[in-house]
Amino acid sequence: MNNKFLQHSMTVIIVFMMALGFPLEAANAAAPATLQVGSTGVDVPDLQYRLKTLGYFSTDVTEYFGTKTLNSLTRFQKEYGLKPDGIAGEQTWKTLKQVSVNEHELNLLARIIYAEARGESFKGQVAVGAVVMNRVAADGFPDTVRGVIEQPRAFTAVDDGQYQLKPDQSAYQAAIEAVRGNDPTNGAIYYFNPDTATSKWIWSRKQVGKIGHHIFAV
Repeated sequence: MNNKFLQHSMTVIIVFMMALGFPLEAANAAAPATLQVGSTGVDVPDLQYRLKTLGYFSTDVTEYFGTKTLNSLTRFQKEYGLKPDGIAGEQTWKTLKQVSVNEHELNLLARIIYAEARGESFKGQVAVGAVVMNRVAADGFPDTVRGVIEQPRAFTAVDDGQYQLKPDQSAYQAAIEAVRGNDPTNGAIYYFNPDTATSKWIWSRKQVGKIGHHIFAV
């Protein structure tokens, strides 16, 4: 079975799911195709975008898997302990999705950073993004960026509507830094403003640092 047939089949499945009323996000959650040099289709720009957020892919995102994608993917595989075969198969996709974001997820991350920390320093903005990424990787939290951010009562800015504000460029850059592993919080999975926090529970968490107006905790 060749790649073109697989890609066509995936497109048919997604269209069919949407016709039955499945949301687009659920359709996109289907396993991506195995990609290699010469591959085309909707999964290629997703692969390139994820590699780009991690700093491996530096050119414009396209729908063609060429030598630049190959080189970027191989570098990623080597640095993450994967077989450096330049093929985006099941294990490569699994690892990539654990440590990167797609375009929609980056937008969500930038939105929560802007909503929660637009008055903070750039380091403070990165710190908020890092907490989100730390939660994605931690047990006991949703395993997607959207799941973490939109978990009920997880972030004040989601509850009061500030999450809907349009993020600025600083928030996007802070989001990229957080995705790339920049974590000034020392692994925090919580933060709070000591001037406004009323929860006794949050004060009981082990504090690991303070950046701007936020105390970070585990």
